[in-house]
Amino acid sequence: MATRTAEELLALGLRDRWYPLCPSGTVNRGELTRIERAGEKLLLWRDSAGVVHVQEDRCPHRGARLSLGVHMGDRVACNYHGVQVDGDGVVVSVPGSPGCALEGRRALRTFPAEEHAGAVFAWFGLDEAAEPKPLQLPDPIAGGEWDAFPCYVEWDAPYGYSLDNLLDPMHGAFLHRNSHTMFGGKREAVFQIRAIDDGFVFEKTDQRGVNFDWVQLTEAGAQWVTLDIPYPETAGPGGAFTIVAALCAINETQHAAFFWRCRKVSGWERDSWRVLYRNRLEARHWAVLEQDREMAEAMPLDAWDRENLYQHDIALVRMRRLLRSEARRQAAVLAAPAAAPATAAPVPAPTR
Repeated sequence: MATRTAEELLALGLRDRWYPLCPSGTVNRGELTRIERAGEKLLLWRDSAGVVHVQEDRCPHRGARLSLGVHMGDRVACNYHGVQVDGDGVVVSVPGSPGCALEGRRALRTFPAEEHAGAVFAWFGLDEAAEPKPLQLPDPIAGGEWDAFPCYVEWDAPYGYSLDNLLDPMHGAFLHRNSHTMFGGKREAVFQIRAIDDGFVFEKTDQRGVNFDWVQLTEAGAQWVTLDIPYPETAGPGGAFTIVAALCAINETQHAAFFWRCRKVSGWERDSWRVLYRNRLEARHWAVLEQDREMAEAMPLDAWDRENLYQHDIALVRMRRLLRSEARRQAAVLAAPAAAPATAAPVPAPTR
């Protein structure tokens, strides 16, 4: 991939990560979909079997937009000169010059892609030829005993602002005070950070199960944020309401986000939860999310440069330090010159 500075990686998203790009329903059979994610212009399409492909929206011939081309079932044809590319990025036909050197070449950057929990995920690797890490889903969106509704948004704010918001449990007692779920608890607290495998938990030391009291950040091939919101009994079976969040920068000033709303329910309880969510709870949850959107989009772009943080913000400090360290490492890898090809050792002269 192209060289990027550490600051660009922080703004657009670290590499060697899986990112959720869009809802699965955004990519329809027979259509070509253009989106921008992590600073990349992307083409999404489904082949005749319904498998989704994520590729650079750039014809390998002259750089024209493939998204303006023609869907041909298991390949895409550029509208400019008819060059045809398959789902692996291989040029399968050059109608204007059959048999030319471009045919048969894997010439289009193609991103490993998977679909889970109603979302299209893609792997953005430092090394385009390397195999991606397995995509490990958190239990609440992996199925089984859990049920989840995906909630997707696109906001006009840097993705780091949403990440800050998720790692800030204290804002629930203020910004969301009038919510049906976050009206309880104290407005002051002392927090601690507890290390776990692949991340950390940020939690109040003296309150649990009352408000937005803890949050977990996990970095395991993808970045996940998990938290619990207590539910009143009138919200049906399943106990606490779990949110699993994953973010993806669109560009430096916009981002996309999934907030899966999850409960551990099965059988008749699952049916009850789904009816209750659709008819009573979903609109309330959107109202809470709208409060977050308004706050994030109104923040100045230099917010991080003029902060005065205190004890409630130690998770932000920990998270930013980890991201900056990894961004510097990745920027150094991208800036390093390609390794020279190995030279064969000289063959010794035969002895007589």
